[in-house]
Amino acid sequence: MPETELATSLVVLDLVGIFVFAVTGALVAVRKNLDLFAAIVLAGVTGLGGGFLRDVLLGATPPAALADWRYLLVPLAAGALTFAFHPAIGRLERGITLLDAFGLALFCVTGALKAVELGVGPVPAALLGMVTAIGGGIMRDVLAGRVPVIFEGALYATPALAGAAVAVLLDRTDLPTVVVAAAGFATCLGWRLLALVRGWQAPMPRGPANV
Repeated sequence: MPETELATSLVVLDLVGIFVFAVTGALVAVRKNLDLFAAIVLAGVTGLGGGFLRDVLLGATPPAALADWRYLLVPLAAGALTFAFHPAIGRLERGITLLDAFGLALFCVTGALKAVELGVGPVPAALLGMVTAIGGGIMRDVLAGRVPVIFEGALYATPALAGAAVAVLLDRTDLPTVVVAAAGFATCLGWRLLALVRGWQAPMPRGPANV
């Protein structure tokens, strides 16, 4: 696929994913009764953390979050808007979960395709897509004093890895960027939503832990 088309598509998808994840980060701050600054910080960490980690691991420095003003403006706006309108947004519990699933699917695709664009092999690219998708959420939960979602049995990282893998494999064909991204996105989102609806969980220890 043309390099310009891929780069433009990645930026657009990246910004959309950042906004979606930033909203979930700001909502965590609001629910813990933290102030506006905390809401913006958690929005920024959630929206930018995974991509920042991806870029550092790829040696793509300075990270996009520091080189492009749009990457800083988007989580700032998302955090402020969420803080201001949290009573309405906070009542949409299912919508918030859905937003998080959309963000997961978007980030696993953008992370994987950016890794491919920089010449990384298929397996590392898929892993970096997963890291991009779950990294910000882990940082958010740690800063907020919560156990990260991916450690509580939720099928979260696995769908992200699957979506990233699909995007990486299809990118090796002549399919348009939109199709490649849509396939990876649908794989991750579909698996994550099915897990939520059907209550699927990752394997957990049985019986009391003897430590």
